[in-house]
Amino acid sequence: MLRAAAAERNREPIAEVLKLYFKGRLKLLEIASGTGQHLAHFAPLFPEVVFQPSECEHRSIHSIVAYVDELRLENFRVPLFIDVTKPAGQWALPDDYAPEQLDVIYSANMIHISSNAAVNGLFEAAGYLLKPSSGLLITYGPYAVNGKITPQSNVDFDAGLRTQNPEWGLRDIEFLRQLAASHGLEYEKAHDMPANNKILVFRKKL
Repeated sequence: MLRAAAAERNREPIAEVLKLYFKGRLKLLEIASGTGQHLAHFAPLFPEVVFQPSECEHRSIHSIVAYVDELRLENFRVPLFIDVTKPAGQWALPDDYAPEQLDVIYSANMIHISSNAAVNGLFEAAGYLLKPSSGLLITYGPYAVNGKITPQSNVDFDAGLRTQNPEWGLRDIEFLRQLAASHGLEYEKAHDMPANNKILVFRKKL
């Protein structure tokens, strides 16, 4: 199984914020699960939440399977192969993850290293899959705020990403708010996190 140092560091601060939103029995889909460390940490903490990981990279899928096998928890499912650039209606989702039946879509450290199609696909899927009025899209990572990136470490990080791929880089929260609105979601709150990151919460409208 794979281990990312950043995931080890940020999993507990993220879990503390999730406690504000995870009440009762919920169905969660994670997009771009990476190593699988986040859900491996969250699943024992939130036994009433069903955690469905997903990935499009086979190496990461094998890592997630290793965590699932190690923990053997009923609420931590085997990963799905999901290409977020494809319409959610084409995804091979479990029967209980039907359109407008999901409580939470969670995605960490994806948006700044994704193509425009992938970012749009994430929000489009949220509008399609989340329950009206209560469904939440929760994202974690670094963002620009009102057109500005701070501190300098994030400026340098953004520049480095854009040299690797011109479609990568820190997205502005206002841009994401507008994108969310175009898919039937409302921007609800930003939580400041360690290491100059944020958790953004979007809610599906009626």
